[in-house]
Amino acid sequence: MTIRDRGKLKWAPAAFLPEYTKMLRELDRDYYRQQKPIIDEFQYEEFDQRICYAMEYNFAVKITKWVDGFNYEIVGRVHYVDPIKKEVRLKTETDEVERVKMAEIIAVIVLE
Repeated sequence: MTIRDRGKLKWAPAAFLPEYTKMLRELDRDYYRQQKPIIDEFQYEEFDQRICYAMEYNFAVKITKWVDGFNYEIVGRVHYVDPIKKEVRLKTETDEVERVKMAEIIAVIVLE
């Protein structure tokens, strides 16, 4: 006789506990978390060149950023590069200004 485990179903009566539901959400989130890719100095220089090129010719860029284990993509035009705060300001399609820190950037693609 084999044992059939019901998985999460057996914990359904305890779903009213807020600590339990919070723990389950964190476990699901941690399952999909990724490590930050290692980016060398050459790649950072290449990102900088692509950003400057897109800013000079007013091309759109797609910047992939890594935040807390997840990758997010932002598409927009480079509005300003702040060397003091080390961030790039993008103007998106909806005319919102997104700020991306240089340390979060893991990929830059120029869209022509």
